[in-house]
Amino acid sequence: MNGPASAFEHVWLPGEGAPLLLLHGTGGTEHDLLPLREHLGWGGHDAGPVLAPRGRVTENGMSRFFRRLAEGVLDEDDLRLRVDELADFVVGVDPGPWVAAGFSNGANTASALLFRRPEVLSGAVLLAAMVPFRDGPVSRDGGEVDLSGKRVAVSNGRHDPLVPAAETATLVAQLRGCGATVEEFPHGGGHGIDADVLPHVRAFLGR
Repeated sequence: MNGPASAFEHVWLPGEGAPLLLLHGTGGTEHDLLPLREHLGWGGHDAGPVLAPRGRVTENGMSRFFRRLAEGVLDEDDLRLRVDELADFVVGVDPGPWVAAGFSNGANTASALLFRRPEVLSGAVLLAAMVPFRDGPVSRDGGEVDLSGKRVAVSNGRHDPLVPAAETATLVAQLRGCGATVEEFPHGGGHGIDADVLPHVRAFLGR
């Protein structure tokens, strides 16, 4: 493992092949999403490495990857700063290409990473995700975002009180507008992860 290992508290599981980046939700830790590696195909001896960092922002004692201004209102300036910090850390650990899997705050971080630093990721799994940038995706250098060749799975609950259907549709449209191959895996629950969709997500990533 190379790079600034002390930059984030994290779990690192070595392996061969494409690396997996796990990004927890608000109040989570670097251990929360480790079970996802089995569901997404990173659990065998020949699986790629797994990196699970802990967000460095604290809100009411809970870890997050970036600040928010209010419930459902993201601090986009802080998001840009934190995404760049995370991208530099991830590339320092392993140059990738990474697949990011995030839940809630972690999913918003993953989608922002796709838009702002697309060279870092080959794909993403966005679980309970919102639109990260209200004015649309812009890369770090201010240019258009090209997500051609990247596969993105979006799995939001149909009864999510934080992410209405219109929000999900906007996110999917932005991703497709940048050239990503996007597939939706909706579920009947709320703001959570539905284990029943994960085999379908795994199959999508493997195609």
